[in-house]
Amino acid sequence: MKKYFSLIKFSHTIFAMPFALIGFFLAVWHDGYPFSIQKFLLVISCMIFGRSAAMAFNRLVDEQYDKKNPRTSNREIPAGIIKKSSAIVFTLICVLGFITSSYFINWLCFFLSPVALLVILGYSYSKRFTHLSHFILGLGLSLAPIGAYIAVTGQFSFLPILLAIAVLCWVSGFDIIYALQDESFDHIQQLHSVPVWLGKRKALLLSSAVHGLSFFSLAGIGTIASFGIWYWIGLAIFTWLLIYQHAIVKSDDLRRVNVAFFTTNGIASVIFAIFVLIEIF
Repeated sequence: MKKYFSLIKFSHTIFAMPFALIGFFLAVWHDGYPFSIQKFLLVISCMIFGRSAAMAFNRLVDEQYDKKNPRTSNREIPAGIIKKSSAIVFTLICVLGFITSSYFINWLCFFLSPVALLVILGYSYSKRFTHLSHFILGLGLSLAPIGAYIAVTGQFSFLPILLAIAVLCWVSGFDIIYALQDESFDHIQQLHSVPVWLGKRKALLLSSAVHGLSFFSLAGIGTIASFGIWYWIGLAIFTWLLIYQHAIVKSDDLRRVNVAFFTTNGIASVIFAIFVLIEIF
């Protein structure tokens, strides 16, 4: 179990899960829909199965590159810790779990589940053909708040879509920062990324720009929903952490990329969600 948790980087669920919870409770407490513990657990189930399928599939698809990259050669599949056949079975189980969970939520979630899988699994191939693969990853994680809202309401709404735009920009921005580490490797292997396309310095500028769009999207939610002080405190902390990660990563100094990517963004999502939920409650 520990090996599979490591394979899918289970701890990284912390990036999207808080925003799924915000989407869920926007529908329940903000828009007045009834709370259902069954739907709540099914949403959590979809999040876990969907993300696990996406990460395991990514490791399978990228095996040939992970073997060659010194940074990733010790991952479970290239290192032989988990057999490729076992990872395939694990991925299929997670895909089935995701679709089954969505079936028990409502028909709209069920019919949209293949679309969600197409995005979150398709991301793994995106570095083969587009420098904008970071935005496809962002799109995949941005489905979390929309899906959670639809799970409760059975329909789309503007606020969760705006929240999804914020997540898309936030994730895309920090994934560009993370990709700085592999700029040389990706160039040699003819893989695509913003750092390969623009170079490290301009990639950081683009990351800052999309993080700015994330801030404005979240500020728009606070304004449209007439949220009070708790929401704005959460947004202020979230914004400060975005600024902080750009302050500690430089184009000629990537030593703190992991701090920016894992620690800072994990803290940012959790703290923001806590303050938003306090405001909603």
